[in-house]
Amino acid sequence: MLQRPQTICFSLASMALVVMFIFPILNKDVNGTLLPVLYTRGFASSWDAGEFIAVNIVTPIYSLLITHVVLIFLCFFNILNYKKRTSQKRFAILSIVLIGGFAFWCSVYAKKLPDGIEGASFGIGAYLPAVAILFIVLAIFGINKDERLIRSAERLRK
Repeated sequence: MLQRPQTICFSLASMALVVMFIFPILNKDVNGTLLPVLYTRGFASSWDAGEFIAVNIVTPIYSLLITHVVLIFLCFFNILNYKKRTSQKRFAILSIVLIGGFAFWCSVYAKKLPDGIEGASFGIGAYLPAVAILFIVLAIFGINKDERLIRSAERLRK
C-alpha cells in the first residue's frame, strides 16, 4: 500500500531534507552581496568569478553531514514501514524529535562563524527542517486515519 497519503508526506519530507544539501542555511552580507556561508556539508567560502559565484566548502562538518544523511534514511525507512502502523508512527515521532535537534545543532554551528552571526541572514536551508516536520506531522495524521478506518472495519466484521 505505497499509494497512501502518508507515503507521499514521508516522500516530501525526505525530499525537503535532500534539498537541504543544496541550499545554504546561513548567508552573510559581504560588501553588499549575500554569500552562502553555512551548509550542512560545512562552512563555505565564496568568491566572485565574473558573474558566477562559486561555493567552495572550506571546513567540512562530518558529524552534521552524517546526521543529515541518517535523517534522510529514517524518513525513507518510514515509507517502507507501511505494514506496521504503530512502529511507523513511533519512527515518525522520533524523526520529528531528531529533525528538531538537528535544526538546533545547525544553529549552534551558525554561532561558530568567525565574525559571529552579525550581518547574516537565514537561507532557504534553515526553513527546510520545519517543512520536513510539517510533512511528517501530516503523515502521522494519515496513519491515525488509517487506524480508525481499520478499527471501524473490524467492528463491522464482528
